[in-house]
Amino acid sequence: MEPRNPQSSNNPPLSQNRIGVLGKGGAGKSTVTVLLAREFAARGYEVCVLDADSTNAGLHLAFGIPEPPTPLIQYFGDMAFTGGAVTCPVDDPTPLPEAELSLAQLPTPYFKRVDGGTYLLTGGKLGDHGPGLSCDGPIAKIARDLRINGDRSRALTLVDLKAGIEDSARGVLPSLDWAIVVVDPTTAAVQMAATVSQMVQEIQKGTPPATGHLDTTELAEAARKIYREARIKGVLAVLNRVSDPTMETYLAGKISEKAGLIPIGALKEDLEIRDAWLHGLPVLAPQARAMVRGIVNGLEEAERNRPR
Repeated sequence: MEPRNPQSSNNPPLSQNRIGVLGKGGAGKSTVTVLLAREFAARGYEVCVLDADSTNAGLHLAFGIPEPPTPLIQYFGDMAFTGGAVTCPVDDPTPLPEAELSLAQLPTPYFKRVDGGTYLLTGGKLGDHGPGLSCDGPIAKIARDLRINGDRSRALTLVDLKAGIEDSARGVLPSLDWAIVVVDPTTAAVQMAATVSQMVQEIQKGTPPATGHLDTTELAEAARKIYREARIKGVLAVLNRVSDPTMETYLAGKISEKAGLIPIGALKEDLEIRDAWLHGLPVLAPQARAMVRGIVNGLEEAERNRPR
């Protein structure tokens, strides 16, 4: 871990932001989450990482933590599908009660500290609930509503979301300040970037969500309120597993054409990263450090230059 820059710890530009990392399956969103968390911590941010991917396991190992924290789905009362209190936001968009809290309020099993001022929390995994449970909507509700209050001048939350756009359709996008789409060299990844970009544009224009499936006017109003109060400022793209400059240029052109986005950075294909995930080791990626710094610079610049 690089030493913190003391000049960067005073009101850094992304303080109090919630940044969601999205991508198609296998695009590398968890890798990007880990590397961003390390760089943000090096810059003096107090970083909370929320593992909101209900299927993929192993994020804790990428941070060098032997065992994951206790899932937050247990803290909030477990899934409605198993007789618990946390409902799916598609059927019940009402806010999760008491979802704004500090780490001091959470029992220590529910978070793990990583070196450098980073904390890892997890929403929960579908596999923990046995066969027959196919909906992870309650975990998406945690991703949508959880607010961790830390040092208000330095706190930042990174949300590693489930692959695909399902969580985006559950109201998670409006709750974010920025969405980062990780794009690997596939047509599917480029199309996902275009889809997320279009969804955010519709949210920013004030397009209301679909509510025809909801049983009461109160539930419909709860869904519309989430979108009226949307925080999302924009979508940013990060390229991953780029093997050479020709590929980077091609991918950047496709994202600009299909999604109207200019990538804020690119990570090269890195065998050390691949081997770390294969063997359950910390993802350190020293060769990617300069590229990650450039990505965070792009994020901070986007925040500084956004319309007020």
